[in-house]
Amino acid sequence: MNLDDIKYCPGTLAEGYTTYCSTCLRNMFGGKKVNHVLPYEQPQQSEEVAELFMENRKRISISGVQEKLSCVLDGNILRLSKAGEPGTYILKPIPRDLKKVDQVPANEHLTMQIAKQVFGLNTAENAIIFFRNGSPAYITKRFDVKPQGGRWGKEDFASLAGKTKDNAGANFKYEYSYEEIGRLIQKFVPAWRVEIEKYFSLIVFNFLFSNGDAHLKNFSLLESSKGDYLLSPAYDLINTRLHVDDSDFAFDKGLFADDFKSEEYKKSGHPAKADFMEFANRIGVIASRIEKLLNPFLEKQSLTETLVNRSFLSEANKRAYLLMYSTRRNFLNR
Repeated sequence: MNLDDIKYCPGTLAEGYTTYCSTCLRNMFGGKKVNHVLPYEQPQQSEEVAELFMENRKRISISGVQEKLSCVLDGNILRLSKAGEPGTYILKPIPRDLKKVDQVPANEHLTMQIAKQVFGLNTAENAIIFFRNGSPAYITKRFDVKPQGGRWGKEDFASLAGKTKDNAGANFKYEYSYEEIGRLIQKFVPAWRVEIEKYFSLIVFNFLFSNGDAHLKNFSLLESSKGDYLLSPAYDLINTRLHVDDSDFAFDKGLFADDFKSEEYKKSGHPAKADFMEFANRIGVIASRIEKLLNPFLEKQSLTETLVNRSFLSEANKRAYLLMYSTRRNFLNR
């Protein structure tokens, strides 16, 4: 991308900015004036930088297919963390082995911003950042870092479900249902009545925005300042349909632990409002709250289109993203 063409904040997508706006700087970087351009060439263009990135990649302990690098804020300069230095940010450059790979950072950033700004979901702070040649990367602030240093306790749902590659095979992250995650929330979260509503909204959001990779390791519980555990901020939200021809849900069982499907689902092959209402009921959402939680997802949200049009996706992919959103909303409204 031509860095001179930036017209929107690469964090909040607010209009009229050629770099990060004050809101983004406050939320992402503690108010420090951080540049939207990294102090690195793209690794493919520099052997020295490539070596730094390869060394950093060995140390980060976050699982996943996409390349993730550990960063720290040194004054107001964002740089790769060194050996023994705990990272406070995660950097995700353009990945490999997907269709439209150059669109992945913008896709994840946009989807995360829509989740937060349009639907009020609790998300990890995030932004787009650029290498010196204009190549984009996605950056997110670690939410498990304590203000005074150290880490909050964090457990993903693969761990809570007792599933590993060794005991459940290579596809262990996907052999489950969202209903079963709901039961784990009831089991491990004392304030589950509050957290289950957040979880329900997140599952509806993932369907509405075609996130077909919401697997066991992409949901976590996070230790609170009181020592109990709550649902962590949402992370790794992305419209996977832009890059792969996947199904409606990441889990092989889908929403339910059994074979339940509404009549609308059976007719079209896609879940409808009735399926999500049944899902909400099964995971313990109070009956009188279900419609209220669902309604924002059923209505057309004009801010969604605004954010898509301000995003760093290409024009063709902006149109594709909005078409997918409209299609899924039509499924929900049946």
